[in-house]
Amino acid sequence: MLTRPFVLLGAGFLFLQKEVKEMDLLQDLQWRGLINQVTDEEGLRKLLSEEKVTLYSGFDPTADSLHIGHLLPILTLRRFQLAGHQPIALVGGATGLIGDPSGKKSERTLNAKEVVVQWSERIKEQLSRFLDFEAADNPAKIANNYDWIGSLDVISFLRDVGKHFGINYMLAKESVQSRIETGISFTEFSYMILQSLDFLKLYQNENCRLQIGGSDQWGNITAGLELIRKTEEEAKAFGLTVPLVTKADGTKFGKTEGGAVWLDKEKTSPYEFYQFWINTDDRDVIKYLKYFTFLSKEEIEQLEKELQEAPEKRAAQKALAEEMTKLVHGEEALKQAIKISEALFSGSISTLTADEIEQGFKDVPSFEYEGEEVALVELLVASKIVPSKRQAREDVTNGAIYVNGERVQDVNKVLTKEDRIEGRFTVIRRGKKKYYLIRYK
Repeated sequence: MLTRPFVLLGAGFLFLQKEVKEMDLLQDLQWRGLINQVTDEEGLRKLLSEEKVTLYSGFDPTADSLHIGHLLPILTLRRFQLAGHQPIALVGGATGLIGDPSGKKSERTLNAKEVVVQWSERIKEQLSRFLDFEAADNPAKIANNYDWIGSLDVISFLRDVGKHFGINYMLAKESVQSRIETGISFTEFSYMILQSLDFLKLYQNENCRLQIGGSDQWGNITAGLELIRKTEEEAKAFGLTVPLVTKADGTKFGKTEGGAVWLDKEKTSPYEFYQFWINTDDRDVIKYLKYFTFLSKEEIEQLEKELQEAPEKRAAQKALAEEMTKLVHGEEALKQAIKISEALFSGSISTLTADEIEQGFKDVPSFEYEGEEVALVELLVASKIVPSKRQAREDVTNGAIYVNGERVQDVNKVLTKEDRIEGRFTVIRRGKKKYYLIRYK
């Protein structure tokens, strides 16, 4: 049995020091609902109990950042590393140039090689936040399949790899079947062969015995196992998929009105990231705590009890948002996200910095003003917060207008530089919830 106290230093977070019992790994994954499909479960359980296993998961650079849809396989790699095994995060520098048909209704847009190279480097950096590359016994590794596919000539590919795949076998795969009617190019049709080659190369070069991936990768994973079986004598490798993350309301997980929830803080701010998790539906929150956090079974069961007894306190959602924001963006970013959330809830806008205002009010209507001073009534009309001066005066008189969190009832109020937060913003609230951001040139 492998046990190891484990500390991971990453981008602003720490692994908690704790003993991880390897023999309980699959049992823990099952309790968390993280095993969708697995080849030869008993064989894998036996292997994991007897030796340190090298495993991998692949991530194609289809954008300049990973998003939360990638988190489940990434964090599953991390769970294996915590249990004493050695993960490889494979960046698809070559397969990213081809396009995976899995889960897609139409052909992907092919990106330029230099773009894919740039995205590959960014994804490498993001993956390094979640895995420990300095561990003494089982350091994680980063690999790029362009290293073995990029120099492969077409004759060698067809003779040495393609000959092991029957057309009927490939047509039977869900990723291909689902595209037969709408059409699939030879380029995307050949994707599973390239991914199979990845598994074979990692098996040969790194003794990698296990591939994990999303449920849509089952066909590609089993194709890789088939290639290993046909080319390596007495080979024994395994595949495991994690489930597709769903939402109880039927909407797509990881999407908001603003688009995807990214792991890059420049694309999705830590505050937005925190808000995504804290707004989780009661019906989903316990499932997500099991999927994404490293809280113990006892801690999650206690949160489930609190959810049933006092759902209005949203203790489970707060725990989920805090764990995930700290994991992805670090402790300081979490503190900032909580500060912004509390300030917006209480109306204490003046406690926020300009950068925090930028995060918290990213999606509210904004108006750019150039000038030294401006009458509040005039600004309300110019920025279209209210339709007329008459309405502006009425709102101010009735106490419906707040400037930087403070109620203003003086219709003759003039906004000066003193009303600007760090000279950059003034936040105006109309009523209880309608916020507007005044930006100054």
